[in-house]
Amino acid sequence: MKGALRWIGLMLLALLALQLFFLLRIAAWATIAPESTTFQRSEAWRIATEKHRLPWSQRWVPYEQISDNLKRAVIASEDGSFVWHDGVDWDALEKAWARNAKAEEQAARRTAVVRPNARPPKIVGGSTISQQLAKNLLLSGERTLLRKGQEFVLTMALERMLSKQRILEIYLNSVEWGEGVFGAEAAAQHYFRKSASRLTAYEAARLAVMLPQPKRFERTPGSGYLAGRASTIVARMRDAELP
Repeated sequence: MKGALRWIGLMLLALLALQLFFLLRIAAWATIAPESTTFQRSEAWRIATEKHRLPWSQRWVPYEQISDNLKRAVIASEDGSFVWHDGVDWDALEKAWARNAKAEEQAARRTAVVRPNARPPKIVGGSTISQQLAKNLLLSGERTLLRKGQEFVLTMALERMLSKQRILEIYLNSVEWGEGVFGAEAAAQHYFRKSASRLTAYEAARLAVMLPQPKRFERTPGSGYLAGRASTIVARMRDAELP
């Protein structure tokens, strides 16, 4: 019994130490730019092992040197309530759960009647920019309740220790926009041969639409969906409020 209690105590201490480590890193990012994210390091390892090369493009640029068009486009596309919520958009999350439940019900009906080998339905998320940043910066890509709980804790820490402007700045400088393409400056140069400060509204909207599946859209730049969705985002950008 004493041995079991000792192990439980050690596990709790290790968990506490991990949380302290995360908090210290987040506090440092208030003034220091992250050199890389957990997701970036994972991608670097994957590319290096699968393709035996490491194409990599990323350059940090300050918030003021990123076009407001891109800031508005990303907020309009990814997280319309970014400046207002506390890290989690509960309304969006509830809607995502409802859409997923409906999709699963419809898929089960089709599978039973028409297509027994049909693919599972696409799961729609309700993650905010803050949640995405917490996951990319510090966590693995596995989908478990434990990881989701850790993501929630880190999101709350980001929101309380960093300003909304800083969260958006780090996000735009670290998010993936293609294989080995990370951050607004690298994306602007890669796709439009210009700096992130000079992106037009439509160019910014195209980049924003790519975010959920950047590698897919990198391979299909002429996608009709990409063009149509970008036009929709342009129309929404005027209502996107910046931090």
